[in-house]
Amino acid sequence: MKTLDRNVLLLNQNYEPLSVCNARRAIVLIFRGKAEVIEPDGDRVHSVSLEFPLPSVVRLVFYVHVPRRDVHLTRANVIKRDRHRCQYCGTAQGTMTTDHVVPKTLSGDDSWENLVCACVRCNNTKGNRTPEQAHLHLVRRPRRPDYFTFVYCFTSIANEKWRPYLFLE
Repeated sequence: MKTLDRNVLLLNQNYEPLSVCNARRAIVLIFRGKAEVIEPDGDRVHSVSLEFPLPSVVRLVFYVHVPRRDVHLTRANVIKRDRHRCQYCGTAQGTMTTDHVVPKTLSGDDSWENLVCACVRCNNTKGNRTPEQAHLHLVRRPRRPDYFTFVYCFTSIANEKWRPYLFLE
């Protein structure tokens, strides 16, 4: 990966995570006086006459109001949230499907709190019943993921230096 294409966490003035941008965009924000480096990456960037640290985390100088973002409810995101593990038996082997904890025929809905990752065997065992009726127990109750926790934990753009700014410590 090229140095200027590395991912940089962009924080609002109040240290709230805003987005992830590339290092090139972060450097432009810094030079225009719109952002400051909070965590350097460790590498250095050189121009003809200047040398400065490559940013890993930058913070905007002025507060920007942005609407709240949600993670889209998709089959792939449910499987990512559950870390590709069956929520009934705990296995990570084989093909994974999504399962409604409360079946749609029993007034279950398509929501983060009602969908879990399940292996084909457990999904077939459960069938069109609740886990209690099928004598299955959930490893972990399903819940809606937070946007930046989801980005940090379940995508390849995560960086250890971001942990304190994503409220994971």
